[in-house]
Amino acid sequence: MKDDVSIPHIMLVAGEPSGDALGGELMEALKHLTGGAVRITGAGGPKMIAEGLVSIFPMSDTSVMGPREVIPRLPLILRRMRETADFAVRERPDVMVIIDSPDFTHMVAKRVAKRAPDIPIANYVSPSVWAWRRGRARAMAKYVSRVLALLPFEPDFFRAEAALDCVYVGHPAIERLPIEGSGKAFRAARGIAPDQPLLMLLPGSRTNEVKRLIADFGATAALLARDIPDIKFVLPTVPHVRHLVEEAVKTWAVPVELVESEDEKRAAFDAATAALAASGTVSLELGLARVPMVIAYKIDPIAAWVVSGLLKVPSVVIVNLILDRPSVREFLQYAAKPPALAEALKPLLSDTPERRRAIADLDELREIMGVGGDRPSLRAARAVLEMLPARLK
Repeated sequence: MKDDVSIPHIMLVAGEPSGDALGGELMEALKHLTGGAVRITGAGGPKMIAEGLVSIFPMSDTSVMGPREVIPRLPLILRRMRETADFAVRERPDVMVIIDSPDFTHMVAKRVAKRAPDIPIANYVSPSVWAWRRGRARAMAKYVSRVLALLPFEPDFFRAEAALDCVYVGHPAIERLPIEGSGKAFRAARGIAPDQPLLMLLPGSRTNEVKRLIADFGATAALLARDIPDIKFVLPTVPHVRHLVEEAVKTWAVPVELVESEDEKRAAFDAATAALAASGTVSLELGLARVPMVIAYKIDPIAAWVVSGLLKVPSVVIVNLILDRPSVREFLQYAAKPPALAEALKPLLSDTPERRRAIADLDELREIMGVGGDRPSLRAARAVLEMLPARLK
């Protein structure tokens, strides 16, 4: 297959687990659309390897977070950048796709674009340049041929800011919606009545997020339990912060159900009446699952001051940016106090005009995002195949 010039050769580059998950789904979709007549090379992790990729290097070499992990590994990371670019220049793929991990993948793309400008490069999961550092969009246009956008407002931004081709393919959260009916089973297994208010608490997946928010979330839950005696609480967590969560909830005035597996988390989304969540992708996951929410977030005060001067968007909630209006209430920094959070959540926990309006907004969100259409990975694969040279179309 390697020497058959009639077979498209697509190179994928992912540097961490989030990109590997997308890369695996993209590989499956590319093989589906081409009937398997495609050669896929590059760098990735276990999800991509499971789809048949022989990775240039182990993804563990580049999947690091924070200065403490990056600095000692920097010589190796730089070597992997060079090796990946050298591979692309030597093998001359028909298209190269860089996936997420911009600190790594964009450096590879720059090297390839400089040495082999004839290789078209797609960026799957753009950095959030629309939120700050908008000039980076113009810089990207020098080495990226097409952006595969996860958010529906990104194509207009990239075209206006950098005249850069950008195609909305959809967010991977669309492929991970709760299974219909799983919420009923979740409630039944835990003795929660169908009409009993159930609040999801999502204080984040990073250690610092949990440390800053968990006490306020517990105090908010206690205030709500005082006014809504039959309310129940569920808190999805992840292994690396579960010990922090478990220690914190021991001091809470109300009981809370902890869940960890992905299947349980999705079922909890389907079961929930409303949610209190940290800012981040989880707001989009909740929105797509039609769970009315309130968002709270706290960061270091100095960092907050710096970010406030750089932020170029009116909200930190992705749902609000997609809807282009302040649908979801957000409480940031000193505003994120339990009494305020509890008051904002109360109308979402029963059949009120506020709750009905929130659900109508989330239905609009689902329509804008294309829920019910083709899978995002399939749309992404089509957008990549459109970049192939004419002889392969």
